[in-house]
Amino acid sequence: MAAVFLVTLYEYSPLFYIAVVFTCFIVTTGLVLGWFGWDVPVILRNSEETQFHTRVFKKQMRQVKNPFGLEIANPSSASITTGITLTTDCLEDSLLTCYWGCSVQKLYEALQKHFYCFRISTPQALEDALYSEYLYQKQYFIKKESKEEIYCQLPKDTKIEDFGIVPRSRYPLVALLTLAEENDREIYDIISMVSVIHIPDKNYKLSCRILYQYLLLAQGQFHDLKQLFMSANNNSTPTSNSSPEEKSTDRSLLEKAGLSESEVDPPEETSKDCVVCQNGTVNWVLLPCRHTCLCDGCVKYFQQCPMCRQFVQESFALCSQKEQDKDKLKTL
Repeated sequence: MAAVFLVTLYEYSPLFYIAVVFTCFIVTTGLVLGWFGWDVPVILRNSEETQFHTRVFKKQMRQVKNPFGLEIANPSSASITTGITLTTDCLEDSLLTCYWGCSVQKLYEALQKHFYCFRISTPQALEDALYSEYLYQKQYFIKKESKEEIYCQLPKDTKIEDFGIVPRSRYPLVALLTLAEENDREIYDIISMVSVIHIPDKNYKLSCRILYQYLLLAQGQFHDLKQLFMSANNNSTPTSNSSPEEKSTDRSLLEKAGLSESEVDPPEETSKDCVVCQNGTVNWVLLPCRHTCLCDGCVKYFQQCPMCRQFVQESFALCSQKEQDKDKLKTL
């Protein structure tokens, strides 16, 4: 049909035919090369053009001080029968409340209530939101900046040795950290922290770890605290004491529970060099993969993460240019 039209057009006026074909060629060339500002495949552009056409949204970050810190001491020795040791590091006097066998459904309903109904700033507020859907509860007082080790264990008279098969309706342990003094709750944006902890038992032997941590804000929001994945040099990557068989078992247990390895604590890595230029200081976090691997100079050239090749939807800087200049002046 198009051929018949072109032949008819040529017979009508050869000059008009040439003008139409030339116009179509110019328009097609402009679309391919991006003359009109429309998006075209990146493979047709060089790196200099990509920085002007690629749109990666940059998040405006706000610095918030977290008064709570919670880690597991000696996770390899923790179990339902022997208990668990938690290490706390809080900026103010706080209360650590442990809920053993907490209902999964009631916990997430409680988080929604913090957003829509009332603020969970005290242990009593969480207990009211849970409707006492837990098996055992115990509270500990934490002195500020004391880095105390708290030993938590189920009473022997409960006779609980496991929490059933996967998927479970109860978390083994939920730890709530809240500020002890009411006046301190007006100072910090973060008023409490909820940690969901897995503890191995005879039915589910996945090693002890923190599965999720939620920061609850005074304004009603709550955020899932996630660790960033830093690039690492070969000499700075820590070695793991776990055998290949144990790692394989943990991986299969994670998949069985519906958890990927990226959702649990990755090994801490310490390199600060950009993975591209190997010169600039790492400053940009790429989302959603959470790889922290690019400096200020290289981030504008990438639409995909250079480590995992996932497309970058958003990114944010760890510190502003002013903060970086201050750090440089301190080192001089």
